[in-house]
Amino acid sequence: MLELVQSINSVLWGPVLLTLLCGTGIYYTFRLKFIQVRKFGEAAKLLFGHIKFKGGERKEGEMTPFQALTTAIAAQVGTGNLTGAATALVSGGPGAIFWMWMSAFFGMATIYGEATLAQTYKTTTKDGEVTGGPVYYIQAAFKGTLGKVLATVFAVLIIFALGFMGNMVQSNSIGSAFAEVFASRGIEFQPIIIGVLLAIFAAFIFIGGTRRLAAFVEKVVPFMALFYIAGSLIVIGLNITEVPHVLNMIVVCAFDPSAMGGGALGITVQQAIRYGVARGLFSNEAGMGSTPHAHARAAAKNPHEQGLTAMMSVFIDTFVVLNMTVFAILSTGVLSSGKTGIALTQAAFTSQMGGFGDIFVAICLLFFAGSTILGWHFFGAVNVKYLFGENAVKIYSSIVLIFIVVGSKLKVDLVWELADLFNGMMVFPNLLALLALSSVVAASSKKFDKK
Repeated sequence: MLELVQSINSVLWGPVLLTLLCGTGIYYTFRLKFIQVRKFGEAAKLLFGHIKFKGGERKEGEMTPFQALTTAIAAQVGTGNLTGAATALVSGGPGAIFWMWMSAFFGMATIYGEATLAQTYKTTTKDGEVTGGPVYYIQAAFKGTLGKVLATVFAVLIIFALGFMGNMVQSNSIGSAFAEVFASRGIEFQPIIIGVLLAIFAAFIFIGGTRRLAAFVEKVVPFMALFYIAGSLIVIGLNITEVPHVLNMIVVCAFDPSAMGGGALGITVQQAIRYGVARGLFSNEAGMGSTPHAHARAAAKNPHEQGLTAMMSVFIDTFVVLNMTVFAILSTGVLSSGKTGIALTQAAFTSQMGGFGDIFVAICLLFFAGSTILGWHFFGAVNVKYLFGENAVKIYSSIVLIFIVVGSKLKVDLVWELADLFNGMMVFPNLLALLALSSVVAASSKKFDKK
């Protein structure tokens, strides 16, 4: 099974998808006149202006802009930041991080387009619930049968990619992290225990619906990000003299992986790009079509403002949180330890924090991946409603809970490859719609830019 999925991914994540993914970001960057640079200050002001822990202005069935942002960040800041960064370093060498940065920079323009379109084409259900996402703007981009087919394909893929396979990755990484903690202390631990506890917690949030989800993430997401950043800065600070060498290693190995020697033997530039972009996509989700479901529900003043807010989620995810993991691993020199995945990240923190290091990472991952499970379930639920109606959501939620438990026991390589497979496939219909509706995004940007 693993070999089959890997062979498919080697083709799927080849030049076509990488070109389409990065090409869309580059196209939007130039069409919007480098909006991620030009409007970065305004986006940051919007982000901090939206921070309200006691609600905010919104109608029934909506989220506040801050709730929408934290729901998006909850989905983005997860396993990809702690485990994905580590697997990218092992599989693609330090150079993979450079390509992560590049894809994230251009991805900021892509996600601006996604959030703008989600706001432009959002709708209200008969129950008064505001909803939106790629299925709605895909149908707007491609009229008639083609639009319905592409929207249906996207809906099915995102249900599998995030709701099922993606949440298996999250529970798998949490289970592995706690198994590493117990194993290092000579205690046998069954990761399925974590899977069951996660499923029980997730069920509690699922039952409360979107209102309970929004109330939870707006309080937990800022805390969990700051907690991890503070711990990471301690580790990096203890090895501050290595930072210039780390930066040099990332840039040099992006174009010459063999320059690192040892751990990068056999790694090609194509592998560095493939794992950098793939893991970057899994982390910040720009172009994947997932976070627009959250941004569509925001009680935003206009699509442009929500687009700017969405840009900041990619910046926080990749250029802040993910870089904490990268610099912690590379500055401590544990990349050559032979470990991979979350065990590698734990090794970096343990090398500086002693016995508390692996526990710290496990706790952070519990919050990160746990909140991602909630966000991804919500994104999948929107598409289940679109395909089958409200009554099907309970069945969908039950299946998600089963996958959370099962995922905690599976081999990590197969889980990640399956996630890459479905993530890659769902990108196509979303990016085609983004390209088809680029004039709508450009017009919105120009209109509200003037205001």
